[in-house]
Amino acid sequence: MTASHTHLVLIPSYNPGRKGVETVRAARAQWAPVWVIVDGSTDGSGEAFAQLAGSDPQLRVLVRASNGGKGAALLDGLIEAQRAGFTHALAMDSDGQHPAQCIAAFMAASLAAPQAMILGEPVFDASVPRIRRRGRRIANWSTNLETLWAGIHDTLFGFRVYPIAPLLDSMRRSRWMRRFDFDPEAVVRLSWRGVPALNLPAPVRYFTAAEGGVSHFNYWRDNVLLTSMYLRLLPGFLIRLPLLIARRLV
Repeated sequence: MTASHTHLVLIPSYNPGRKGVETVRAARAQWAPVWVIVDGSTDGSGEAFAQLAGSDPQLRVLVRASNGGKGAALLDGLIEAQRAGFTHALAMDSDGQHPAQCIAAFMAASLAAPQAMILGEPVFDASVPRIRRRGRRIANWSTNLETLWAGIHDTLFGFRVYPIAPLLDSMRRSRWMRRFDFDPEAVVRLSWRGVPALNLPAPVRYFTAAEGGVSHFNYWRDNVLLTSMYLRLLPGFLIRLPLLIARRLV
């Protein structure tokens, strides 16, 4: 496998359990390079990743001293990736839910349309918790409203290829987008900037604890964060509404 000089895989990771190493190995089987950002993990996974990287020059491990959230970890990775000359990053979670087997197809779509964000559209199986699926409908409707139905099919599925420059600029202009609010706010802000969305189907799997699944999702905390995010973005949407309407009429 020839390493890409423009596109890399970024995997933010916080206490993923045994699924972390499995995920990284699966990603490396599909792409090079792969970078892991250890976000203050305390479960020994950072050491396991470092051991993998010791024998794999296409795997790099960045370590944050304390947990800052998914967006904060990706921000560190994006800054370093841009410094290294990369233009696009595929973000995926370390808990095994995201389909490593789809990496090559998503990267190919990005190479064919480098101006776009390539968004995973989740294909759920029976493992998805009903409460997660129900809450997703509300988040998707809110994102569609605040982007004036710009073509974002799923706002929460974090398996995506981003153009690094506009995403970094958006993140540097905001003190938010650092935790669970990263995925939906990133697509809203990129859409406001005129970055088109291309959606590709991708299977998602929710693992049980017996299967090694680890979830840091907190229903009340994270839904309050999402609700406050959409309320916070509402003035920006209203200011941009004439521009968004003009784009839709073109």
